[in-house]
Amino acid sequence: MRLVSNARTVAWRAYSMWCNYLGILCLVAPELIYWIWLVDTNPRIWWIGGLALILAGIVLRLIDQGIARAPAAVTLLAALLAGMLVSPAARAGPPSEAAFLEVATPLVAQWEGKRNKAYLDRIASPPVWTICFGETRGVKPGDYRTDAECLQMLRAGLIEYRSGLHRYFTEETLAARLTAARDAAYTSLSWNAGIRAIGRSTAVRRLNAGRIAGGCQALTWWNKAGGRVIRGLVNRRADEYRLCMQGVA
Repeated sequence: MRLVSNARTVAWRAYSMWCNYLGILCLVAPELIYWIWLVDTNPRIWWIGGLALILAGIVLRLIDQGIARAPAAVTLLAALLAGMLVSPAARAGPPSEAAFLEVATPLVAQWEGKRNKAYLDRIASPPVWTICFGETRGVKPGDYRTDAECLQMLRAGLIEYRSGLHRYFTEETLAARLTAARDAAYTSLSWNAGIRAIGRSTAVRRLNAGRIAGGCQALTWWNKAGGRVIRGLVNRRADEYRLCMQGVA
């Protein structure tokens, strides 16, 4: 049994149907934009806009067919939209600095190793003077740091790298996809390979798109130095992958 006799006219001219069409377009827009222009946009904005349009289309169709009255339907739509905007994901946020450091500090310290006296890291390209737990900025031959200074330097550096990397994450990722362990895994990789490189990587793009497991898998691709696979980096990436996948079904 057909609900309307002029289905073709409704499909092309009804406001309710165009709300649905535009809503669906909003839901696929982030992927289309990235595929065509290689530009990441905030998927949460598109998702809210798309779902709002689809809900509006449903309400308008119910009103057009006399199944619902306009005031009651509009009230229901407003309530649904309000629920979307104050959802737990919207109210959440990234882990606290303390929770992040509890995981990230021993993770990076373990894999970087501690050298209190400056040394020339010849694996890096080009070689760079390094001290403590892989710190390279401002390091000169002959520099020396105590254990306490190295730990303080590491914690401060991790917070700085974390903040820099967070600029590449969408609001949805920061609100709902970053556990302390996953935050530590991504920051550990950026500490090893650089904020800009990881911020623009497939690992971050996948996480922003909601493909958490795929993003974690992409972390493991960063296992080379000087153009060759390094066993130590393979093992480090495996450890970061393990943390990244915690809580993923």
